[in-house]
Amino acid sequence: MELTLEQLRQYDGTDSSKPVYLAVRGRIFDVTTGKSFYGPGGPYAVFAGKDASRALAKMSKNEEDVIASLDGLSDKEIGVLNDWEKKFEAKYPIVGRVVS
Repeated sequence: MELTLEQLRQYDGTDSSKPVYLAVRGRIFDVTTGKSFYGPGGPYAVFAGKDASRALAKMSKNEEDVIASLDGLSDKEIGVLNDWEKKFEAKYPIVGRVVS
């Protein structure tokens, strides 16, 4: 499945008939089984329906960091992102990718 960032927003957990998705480095993960974390009211709901790469790298839940851009990140932050990516790969299925 290929989704634009705009289409990905539909999968933020606000529509209970749809799965909850988030993307890391353009790969879309189905995090529906973690809905208590990523769904509305969850501690990581800000990531749902978006590419959260930068925010994960910076360990930030600030809305302005929940973007795909990795520009200007330190080696340490890229390492943090790599660790997050491995955790998502181990726990959630990859269902597609983000396209422009």
